[in-house]
Amino acid sequence: MTRLLIHVEGETEKSFVRTVLAPELYRYGFSSVSARLLGSARQGSRRGGIKPWNAVREDIIHHLKEDQGCLATTMVDYYGMPRTGPKAWPGRKESASLASSKRAVRVEDAIAEDIGSSMGSGFDQNRFIPYVMLHEFEALLFSDCRKFALGIDRLDLAPRFQKIRDDFATPEAIDDSPETAPSKRIEVLVPGYEKPLFGSLAALEIGIPAMRDACPHFNDWLNRLTNAVR
Repeated sequence: MTRLLIHVEGETEKSFVRTVLAPELYRYGFSSVSARLLGSARQGSRRGGIKPWNAVREDIIHHLKEDQGCLATTMVDYYGMPRTGPKAWPGRKESASLASSKRAVRVEDAIAEDIGSSMGSGFDQNRFIPYVMLHEFEALLFSDCRKFALGIDRLDLAPRFQKIRDDFATPEAIDDSPETAPSKRIEVLVPGYEKPLFGSLAALEIGIPAMRDACPHFNDWLNRLTNAVR
């Protein structure tokens, strides 16, 4: 049995882990699945958002050393990461020149290397399996647009959600500009959209299997996690 801690960006992701993702992962043999806001243990803050990498790294390393039987992972947005200066995340600057499908993987590889190096030569690399969402958590909700609309009690919006989805190869590819990021598109259609509440309701309706079918990078992350269960 394996304990898993997911370092998340905000309350939306934390709620998703607790209400939707954890029950799915328990089926694969995890004994505990929990979420903690990035860097919050060190900073004593419950606020979400991307923290400087040095703060996040300290929190991850502290947890891995404190609990030798755990796995750790991340669930963070690529596009909001600091890319230069002392707050920068490993690989973020260099990845900007890559094809969009390779950017998140480049950052995942870089932060895994950084954590592994910081933990030392005896560290089991399988204990830290980072996940970087190319754009936002809300992209996952476009995996099934009808159930997305049903989950937030706005079935009338299903065709409009589907129209957004149909413009991209996968929900994960829905773009990241300040005006057209997945959450911004939703907020235009759903004034007063409450991300933690509505996101969890929609995700519960959609279900993890549909998200895995529609979102290959998300599916790869869950495969890596479930293959690591001892």
